[in-house]
Amino acid sequence: MFSPATRKSSRLRSNDRNQWGHGASAPSNSSPSTPLPPGPASGHFLSSSISNRPATGTPAPWITRTSVAVRIPAVKDAEKGIYHDQTKPIDVGNFPRILRDAQEELLLKDASGGKLFTGGMDKGTGFCWIVCGNKLFLWSYLSAALSNKCVILEIPSSVLEIRDENTRARHSNDWIVCVVRWAVDAAKNDKVLAQGISAGVIICNTKNHAFVYWPDIFLESRTKPVFGFPTYLECNDTNLRGEETKDYNCHQEICGNVYLSEHDHINSIIAAPVSSSSKECIAIACQSSGKLWQLHFTPDGIYRRKVSHDIFGGHTQSNKRYARSLTWHLQPHAYSEKSSGQFFLLTDREVQYWNVSHTPEVNITKLWAHEIVGSDGDHGIKKDLAGQKYIWLLDMQVDDRGREINILVAIFCQDRLGGSCYIQYSLLTMIYKAGEYINIEDPGIMSARMLKKKAPLQVIIPKARVEVEDFLFSMRLRFGGKPSGSAIILSGDGTATVTNYVRGSTRLYQFDLPYDAGKVLDASIFPSTEDDGEGAWVVLTEKVGVWAIPEKAVLLGGVEPPERSLSRKGSCNDGITQEEKRIQAFGGNMVPRRASSEVSSSGDRPRPAITSIVQRTAQDEEVEVLLGRFFCDFLASNEVEGAFEKLSVKGAFEKEGETNVFARISKSIVNTLAKHWTTTRGAELVASTIVSSLLFDKQQKHQKYLHFLALSGCHKELSFNQRQSLLTIMEHGEKLSGIIQLREVQNMISQNRSSNADSPCSDSEIRLGGSLWDLIQLVGDKARRNTVMLMDRDNAEVFYSKVSDIEELFFCLSHNIAYIIGEDHPYYIQTQRTYELSNACTVLIQATMQYRIENKTWYPSPEGLIPWTCQPVVRSGLWCIASFIVKMLKASSLVDISRKSDLWSQLEVLTDILLEAYTVSITTKIERGEEHIGLMQEYSSRRDQLLDSLLEITKRFAEAKYKDICKDVEDLEAKETVFREVSLPLLAIAKRHEGYSTLWHICYQLNDSGLMRNLMHDRHGPKGGFSKFVFKQLIKKRQYANLLRLGEEFQDELASFLKDNNHLLWLHEIYLSQFSSASKTLYALALSQDDSSAFIEEREFECITLPSSIADRRRLLNLSKIAVAAGKEEGYELKMLRIEADLRILKLQETLLGCFPENEVKPDTNKLLPPAVLIETCLRGATRELLLLAFEIFAWSSSSFRSSNRSLLGDCWRRAADSDDWAALANAARAEGWSDELVVENLRETVLFKASCRCYGPDAGNYEGGFGEVLPLRKDDASFANPRESGLSVETILMQHTNFLDAGKLMLTAVMLGKEDVDASALAEGESAMES
Repeated sequence: MFSPATRKSSRLRSNDRNQWGHGASAPSNSSPSTPLPPGPASGHFLSSSISNRPATGTPAPWITRTSVAVRIPAVKDAEKGIYHDQTKPIDVGNFPRILRDAQEELLLKDASGGKLFTGGMDKGTGFCWIVCGNKLFLWSYLSAALSNKCVILEIPSSVLEIRDENTRARHSNDWIVCVVRWAVDAAKNDKVLAQGISAGVIICNTKNHAFVYWPDIFLESRTKPVFGFPTYLECNDTNLRGEETKDYNCHQEICGNVYLSEHDHINSIIAAPVSSSSKECIAIACQSSGKLWQLHFTPDGIYRRKVSHDIFGGHTQSNKRYARSLTWHLQPHAYSEKSSGQFFLLTDREVQYWNVSHTPEVNITKLWAHEIVGSDGDHGIKKDLAGQKYIWLLDMQVDDRGREINILVAIFCQDRLGGSCYIQYSLLTMIYKAGEYINIEDPGIMSARMLKKKAPLQVIIPKARVEVEDFLFSMRLRFGGKPSGSAIILSGDGTATVTNYVRGSTRLYQFDLPYDAGKVLDASIFPSTEDDGEGAWVVLTEKVGVWAIPEKAVLLGGVEPPERSLSRKGSCNDGITQEEKRIQAFGGNMVPRRASSEVSSSGDRPRPAITSIVQRTAQDEEVEVLLGRFFCDFLASNEVEGAFEKLSVKGAFEKEGETNVFARISKSIVNTLAKHWTTTRGAELVASTIVSSLLFDKQQKHQKYLHFLALSGCHKELSFNQRQSLLTIMEHGEKLSGIIQLREVQNMISQNRSSNADSPCSDSEIRLGGSLWDLIQLVGDKARRNTVMLMDRDNAEVFYSKVSDIEELFFCLSHNIAYIIGEDHPYYIQTQRTYELSNACTVLIQATMQYRIENKTWYPSPEGLIPWTCQPVVRSGLWCIASFIVKMLKASSLVDISRKSDLWSQLEVLTDILLEAYTVSITTKIERGEEHIGLMQEYSSRRDQLLDSLLEITKRFAEAKYKDICKDVEDLEAKETVFREVSLPLLAIAKRHEGYSTLWHICYQLNDSGLMRNLMHDRHGPKGGFSKFVFKQLIKKRQYANLLRLGEEFQDELASFLKDNNHLLWLHEIYLSQFSSASKTLYALALSQDDSSAFIEEREFECITLPSSIADRRRLLNLSKIAVAAGKEEGYELKMLRIEADLRILKLQETLLGCFPENEVKPDTNKLLPPAVLIETCLRGATRELLLLAFEIFAWSSSSFRSSNRSLLGDCWRRAADSDDWAALANAARAEGWSDELVVENLRETVLFKASCRCYGPDAGNYEGGFGEVLPLRKDDASFANPRESGLSVETILMQHTNFLDAGKLMLTAVMLGKEDVDASALAEGESAMES
């Protein structure tokens, strides 16, 4: 349909016209491009006598097919590992043999040249189907092996016959097939692993409305199908009320042989399961006239009912309307009584949205409609078009997410200048908005439109020839393949054209083969292994099976839309050649941009980048050819003269990593496909020597390649300047060595299964040995889907050939482990299958490590390089299988756990490999300066989980082994010996990966202090190592004596650990004879506060208690004093004075708290109170004793404390002056005429006198200076640097007293007498001496 406008000879054009007349009158179901030879037909399907074929046509398939050519590559291509031209279609799988035989037999009977076969593809199940004669053939196109397993369903003879004007025609080709999948959950892996899925099949004859239903096509005891026809009332459209009728397998009430008009043909059917247990499903069928039919299929019968809703909204028949296609919004898995589903219906002018509910009867209602062929510029397309005469909406597709709706539009236009008519083909993409505005119960209530245009119309062909309406309606649209955003358009004449939007313009690629492939019956996509759901395009041909269209073929082979499209009259192969030449003219540096990038919408998800196209310039190709030639010369002559210099000049050392030419050649060596493998041998292929032979050949060739690099000097250059490239080359050797060992494991499993085939348990043994094979199938299938040129290969063949992608094994393992192992299998089978997978992983990694050790001199320096075994995908796979083993072992009982020692050993090996991978990854990230905190946390978490689980399982195994040895006889020595023996591997793993908790528990379980001490010497980690962990555990267990004993052997380690643990540090310091340090530690511990303690902040040792009372603190201070005296360092006398002062303050605190009345709230007697708090407490007490106690506290505090609390000291003097009635004393002295002795005697009882005597007296004991330095008695003695404090003295404080005018002399006398500590007798003696 959309082939480029290649010029043909007039003779060919006349032949085409002569066969069909005018092009517009050709039947839609005929192929004007593949005519049968005139005259008598040979009747053979493979006849080579094909006349009037274009020069680029499709000759007969006896010529070597592309898939066969792939297996026999040219020598140069084989050496380079190039298997196929990716710009050409790839053979996926031929027809099953039985189908091809049926086709040939039918052609022998009928050589009329009409369309004898009809077929299609089901994306959901991966099935192809073809109706050939009276049989329906179904097979899977997902692999070549599966394509040989064909299901054959016989169509009842009465369904095959229709009557048209008193003539009968058999082998009607107007069929629609629906496959209803019952087992939805496991369908994806079932298809890959060749396990039969459960599915039902519906087939409908579009002309006579006959339906046939097979409930389950995979049952061996498959029952006869249920079939039926419409009644006469339904044929005449008189059953307008929608009564339900049942079809019977007879002709009494039905009109199965009545011919219906073309406008009444069924053109679209959708189906969905209702109940998988009862094999019931519902279907909705649409006639071109706009009638909708609801059908209910059961194993007992077919029920149909006409939907009473009017599709066209009451338009008269004079304005001819039509309905085009149905498609589910989101494919429903199964309907229940409360479930519902929605589908789209495309008519001639709008998109309608319908709801299907099951409440409990199926009810179908229309929710809304969106007009496409309208003048509304925001929502329709008519306003954007000029000069159009008519618009057809041809087909519709919805993406898997139900987000985008793609509509194929044909527009009849007339050129205003030339007056010529033409048809323009376009694609319209609509975005479906969220359905929060829809009210299913009342669909008429809507607040917004549900669809909006993603972009303007995307023109596919601006000017194409005018076609009849029947030809237009034969066109079908498929969407979702690669390149991203591309679509494929199928026409009734058998052409398939891929349209791709690139760089603001549309590019077209028409599927074509160099021989006669017949018509393209249908197209689908190869299921993708990625989340985007996009895969390569695959097409079903009429004669040569299923073919795939590589992404590169569309990108590089696409051509500009022609001005006129003549259907199959031309080919796009010439366009591909021209495009390739155009790209080469630009140096091969053109890489098409991602499709649909120019029409992206804010509501659309991001498309994945194109992965199959690698940017390679002409220089890259030239260097690769040159390197290949040098290597071939080396293989022949062992000479490398001048290779390094010439390669350097050509820029062979400019690129790094996998794009480096040396790495590419290495990859091609290890990925070379065999020349003589077949595609359908399955497990026999793996067990044969072919695989081993190919792998060993690759290994030898890769080793010679390394020698070539070394002798030519390229290895030295790579090791210094392109370390990543050299590592990639060496990793290819690692992977090859690993996969060789893996093949040996698989071969051994196959041999064991073969030897046990005749045993009574052969069925179970087959199930036991298949997990690795299933994994190989999944990995190979994923590679086939990602590389279109491998689609015709067997999964196992691809797996053992794509050596460089061995990481995919771990990816598939992590995503499908539950399915591979089979959680529905018996426990012992799960155990064996799990062991098989884990053994495969360990063998693969260990072979890689061994290769690395044996060839370590070939490797570059490892700084900053992450090996493939440490990549996240590998770690994820290893963690997945290890955690699955843990779950299985923990679920087992102690009785049968002794049978699982192999699985336990596998877990130990996997743990060691996984933790080593994490260690290397973390080290590399640190070397690169990258963020590694998250990886460290993941490593620590998984390490602890695995080691803790291993420890628990080890204890259980040891217990089981002990009971088996001792037979219920208690023997502690034997029990310890058994545990020591079985825990040795775990001990080694924990030592390598700093599993300190595991090491501790093993030592604790064995009660082996010698082992623990040895481990403490060996393990010195970044945070104190195992020693610190042991110290913490001993503190938690309050084993202080054991901790201090370890200090004898680990002096520095314990001292560093106890740096923040003063309650034990001083003991260790005394043991080390560090008396001065011990004194400081004791002093800090004695005066430590609860709220500032490091222990409380860290919450690490809750069992540690601080000094609980004043007596404890006094005891610690005395110990500190003794330690100071023992140390006798310089200045130790001052330290002892400080300790003495603190002891006095502690004593004063006890005295202060003892003075509180019992009815008052006291401070905590065990809490150490600061001096300022003690003084304030004394002032609040307002007693003479407490006031004097405040001066005592000031006396034993430091001079800095007195200086910083001068105002508080002044408050003490004021309170001291207020404590006595100085006015009364002054009045009494005047009234009674006190003598000096009596004055002194009365003043000695005042608080001022006692405070002055304590602070300034001759016998006043103070710490660090006297009070005179802070607060002198007389103002004349005050001298301060601070102006604010100038003149501040006890005298100035007393002068502010209210009674100072009357009793000031007495006050001053009291403080002066207190300073000299004068009593009455001394004063009398002094006076007597003066008198004498």
